[in-house]
Amino acid sequence: MIGATCKDFMKVKTIFKTIYYIVFMFIVLIAVLLIVSVLPITGNIKFLTVLSGSMEPTIKTGSIVLVKPINDYKIGDIITFNSTNKTMPPTTHRIAEIKVTGGQPIYITKGDANNSVDSREIKKSEIVGKTIIRVPYLGYVIDFVKKPIGFVLIIIIPAVVIVNDEIRKIWKEIIRLRNKKKEKDAKQDEKLNELKQEIKKVEKEMKENEMDKL
Repeated sequence: MIGATCKDFMKVKTIFKTIYYIVFMFIVLIAVLLIVSVLPITGNIKFLTVLSGSMEPTIKTGSIVLVKPINDYKIGDIITFNSTNKTMPPTTHRIAEIKVTGGQPIYITKGDANNSVDSREIKKSEIVGKTIIRVPYLGYVIDFVKKPIGFVLIIIIPAVVIVNDEIRKIWKEIIRLRNKKKEKDAKQDEKLNELKQEIKKVEKEMKENEMDKL
């Protein structure tokens, strides 16, 4: 019964570690991509979190979107554009109409969940890029991890548990190698003692033979 309980515990522990490694690597990957997205590179991709439901159901609230600048935006494209207020996050809406003013394209946008188009017209220079990929709800995870409690629960605590487990494994391996070396040394000492005994025995027999000859 105890053996079965230990096996069950080890299975749960293995599953936990596997899930943690997958989640941890995924978060690290997203973190790297987020860091890359803020680098001042021309035509660089951006990872942004959608904070409103104006694009439901196409883009759900809390989704992460990958945005990339392109040369030609068309009607139907989902674009992200900067707000006139720099303290406000960018908006992600669909292009509903395009008109040309002074030889420059002007974009009329609309949220899929909204009844009417946006009152503000968007210039091409205000566009961050076109939405290439969207991942539902991942933004909630990223935002949670950014908070101290989320960072502790998702990163720190599991990391401490796994690191502690790995340290214990390393320590057990060190002890095993030490014991193995001690056993090897003990066997060598035993063989050496046996050899010494054989030598003494041979020497004794040689002396006895010499005595018999005399």
